[in-house]
Amino acid sequence: MSTFENFNLSKQLKNTLTELGFDRPTPIQTEAFPVILSGKDVVGIAQTGTGKTLAYILPVLQDLKFSKQLNPRILVLVPTRELVQQVVEMTESFTDTLNIRVLGVYGGVNIHTQKQKVAQGCDILVATPGRLYDLALSGALQLKGITKLVIDEVDVMLDLGFRYQLTNIFELLPARRQNIMFSATMTEEVDALIDDEFITPSRISIAISGTRLDTIAQCSYEVPNFYTKVNLLIHQIADKAEFGKVMVFVSNKNGADRLFKALEEKHGSETCIIHSNKTQNYRFRSINEFDEGKNRILVATDVIARGLDLEKITHVINFDTPIYPENYIHRIGRTGRAEKEGKSILYFTEKEEAAKEAIEALMSYKIPLIDFPEEVEISNQKTPEERPVSGDTKNPHRNDKKVVLAPGFHEKKEKNRKTNTGGSYKRELAAKYKKPKTKGDKTFKGRDKKR
Repeated sequence: MSTFENFNLSKQLKNTLTELGFDRPTPIQTEAFPVILSGKDVVGIAQTGTGKTLAYILPVLQDLKFSKQLNPRILVLVPTRELVQQVVEMTESFTDTLNIRVLGVYGGVNIHTQKQKVAQGCDILVATPGRLYDLALSGALQLKGITKLVIDEVDVMLDLGFRYQLTNIFELLPARRQNIMFSATMTEEVDALIDDEFITPSRISIAISGTRLDTIAQCSYEVPNFYTKVNLLIHQIADKAEFGKVMVFVSNKNGADRLFKALEEKHGSETCIIHSNKTQNYRFRSINEFDEGKNRILVATDVIARGLDLEKITHVINFDTPIYPENYIHRIGRTGRAEKEGKSILYFTEKEEAAKEAIEALMSYKIPLIDFPEEVEISNQKTPEERPVSGDTKNPHRNDKKVVLAPGFHEKKEKNRKTNTGGSYKRELAAKYKKPKTKGDKTFKGRDKKR
């Protein structure tokens, strides 16, 4: 059995691991540590919840020595602001005794404040691509001292449209550097990025996305509509002893807001919400209050389905069945983390049954179907999206009488049939001299006669 003792870590890192309660490494940590420490380019494919963040933090810190230089030496790129905060917090928990400076930068906040912090110097910079590029273009940040580039959740980054920013950032980095990349899925875009920027990387594949996590118990309920799902959710989370800490995933922002409003009456004081339309401070507050246990229920969109490591989530409830099967894997990965047991519940309507079957095909696993509880009320209320579209979509006030228009084509008048042959002066000169004669020619010949 692999242990952290096999990593030959420094005394400070070993002590910190013990204090934080890390007993033994996960498979991705075991496989990645020696390869990253060797200095080779690395591509790690590991399912969410398998400890990818620690897999690169440990070897990076083991190899990083004290330095007084202001410019960063390690660059970590992540797709979201929340991930920046999380990676910074985890890294700082190890650097208290190492005298290594860590800084996180991201969009949505005052860039001038971040420029001042960058000017004070750091060793490890954690950033979102957009804000990093803005800081580099403004001259506030120099990237010539980067020796290791880490790109975490690269598949999410490419999904969010960061390919252009990544290409620009690569041009600002020194050519001689170690590239470390982690992803939950391998796509054509990820492969293209590897081919363009990596030099014969070592590939590590652990629990590839689509592999069912054995630590998560799954089940599903067939539900007729949105508001019946609300009734079922309220019924289930009423059991506070069983549903101690619940993440509820909704596919879009409107649905998340609608669900949050429906839960306010009975569970308003226990519920928080997060999606991309919420302000940064609101998002941070929601995550922190949920993580600390102040709120028991977090309603969220897929904006935080990947990457965030939230403690002791007992249940993940898929209020909507995701269209993309892999999103289901990422969602349920919020529970059952670090080999702890978790539970996942999927609600699906008749229209969502095909999406459920696609998820089952990806996992090669049939999600158990539970009978709908008799005590839960079937609601007849429908959302605007669920209401049938009326067959008569015509305007009742419209005049449907067919108007016959006269033909629009007419013969040209005789004067418009003529061909433009140039001005009369040009034609007269051509007839008299066989070619046009200019005033300059006359002046020149007249001057010759006077001589």
